[in-house]
Amino acid sequence: MARELSGADILIEALCDLGVDVIFGYPGGAVLPIYDALFKQKRIRHVLVRHEQAATHAAEGYARSTGKPGVVLVTSGPGATNAVTGITDALMDSIPMVVITGQVATHLIGTDAFQEADTVGITRHCTKHNYLVKSPETLGNVIHEAFHIATSGRPGPVVVDIPKDVQVATARYAKPGPIQHASYRPQVKGNIKLIEIAVEMLAAAERPVFYTGGGIINAGPGASQVLRELARITGAPVTSTLMGLGAFPASSDQWLGMLGMHGTYEANWAMNQADLIVCLGARFDDRVTGRLDAFAPKARKIHVDIDRSSINKIVPVDLGIVGDVGRVMEDMVKVWKGRQHQKADLSGWWKRIEGWRAKKSLSYPASRAEIRPQEAIRKLWEATHKRAPIITTEVGQHQMWAAQHFDFESPNKWLTSGGLGTMGYGLPAAIGAQMGNPNALVIDIAGEASIQMNIQELGTATQYRLPVKIFILNNEYMGMVRQWQELTYSSRYSESYSDSLPDFVKLGEAYGWKGIRIEDPADLEAGIKAMLDHDGPVIVDCMVARLANCFPMIPSGASHVDMILGDEKVSGEMSDEAKALV
Repeated sequence: MARELSGADILIEALCDLGVDVIFGYPGGAVLPIYDALFKQKRIRHVLVRHEQAATHAAEGYARSTGKPGVVLVTSGPGATNAVTGITDALMDSIPMVVITGQVATHLIGTDAFQEADTVGITRHCTKHNYLVKSPETLGNVIHEAFHIATSGRPGPVVVDIPKDVQVATARYAKPGPIQHASYRPQVKGNIKLIEIAVEMLAAAERPVFYTGGGIINAGPGASQVLRELARITGAPVTSTLMGLGAFPASSDQWLGMLGMHGTYEANWAMNQADLIVCLGARFDDRVTGRLDAFAPKARKIHVDIDRSSINKIVPVDLGIVGDVGRVMEDMVKVWKGRQHQKADLSGWWKRIEGWRAKKSLSYPASRAEIRPQEAIRKLWEATHKRAPIITTEVGQHQMWAAQHFDFESPNKWLTSGGLGTMGYGLPAAIGAQMGNPNALVIDIAGEASIQMNIQELGTATQYRLPVKIFILNNEYMGMVRQWQELTYSSRYSESYSDSLPDFVKLGEAYGWKGIRIEDPADLEAGIKAMLDHDGPVIVDCMVARLANCFPMIPSGASHVDMILGDEKVSGEMSDEAKALV
């Protein structure tokens, strides 16, 4: 039955009807009616962050780890503009998120009122869709529609901008029925005829590769299980983008590791030499393909994606299938079994792959004098993997080392900023993941530069008693910037050394965290154990080799098989064309 409610109360009721249990936000003048409505209810928990950007990253971490949409509430003007980075991050990585922004009263819009910004205009190009709500009568339907758009098809962020007078005015609200949008009707079911063609191409292939991405994780845990079955019945090797890690178990013999700029030797060479690439929920981005004219020249390509615009956007494909990747893979398995295809003899293909694996491209030199960052990650994995931890990262060398050396067996355990590459992502994302998974072990693998971009969120974890762990690989440099300067600019380290670093142990203690510093390789295991034994939040300052580089890597402007391995000299000067592609 419809009830007369204020706009703020309509918002709360709609969120409750949609199953929202937590909001990440920061109050301000233009959202005070909403915060008053929050005060009067007990169904939704609000997490007070220290910066609006952190609210969006926390919502991303919550969404990525739970499969439910993240919800953000911020005020007008600077509140909304501070959220733009996280909104763009969610768009690039296809994270379902609804951002509710306050706005000045309707009659003040366009007058340069206090804390006014054109939120709809600013976010038009970094959202899946956005709304300016002009009356309380439409607010309830808009909120339900926003969630529908954010969570269906290719997930992404939706912004709902609500003027203050709309929050105060009253209207009747009743929970709407299923949303039937007039124009937004994402295609979920793949064309069965095209799927049958794909299966026949796969059955005939002599050197097939499954190239998987974050779309499989977005499709739900069932999609990851179907991928395992598809790999089992075909016998084909599997590789993944940065965002797809965990969709396929790293312990499988069919796993090639991550591909791309810092991918494994075997993954990149297999892509180059394959006669068939089956792309499942990935988008052929530039970090994967390298130089386009040299990308997989011998392969026919099948691309399965729910986003029609992603197909043929970067790499022309031989067969494009629009649909939910989980549903399409289910149909592929059914067709394969229905036609009684047998696993092909791929022994020759696997023999070549084993030859590439023998390169041991992820190996690194041992050291008793300093902590190797790769070793630190591996020791962390050894100590925690049986607990199936949720790992978040900041952005930089540590992120790539974590992707390379921390093995994932299941989806929704790896949370990182892939498309936008947002420094400062990891700590708030860990807070969001911990809120959504209160009993999980959540660890932010960080760099000393990235962690400082949202380090104020130490206070958020303290306030809500969240036992988040931060594991800093501290090399005193913006490591990835320094590495590129070494490669591209003849080791001219312009502004990449971090002078005046804080004492992270004391800083953590000032916020009520336990602080641990590890400086000697002999103390690494004991330091990790001390972190895990503490039942509250812990910040670990792990001092690693200052000039270690992340290998393998594909230099800018190179083919994806022109890989630099760890024993090669890096320093040099690149062409202007290559510099433009970094």
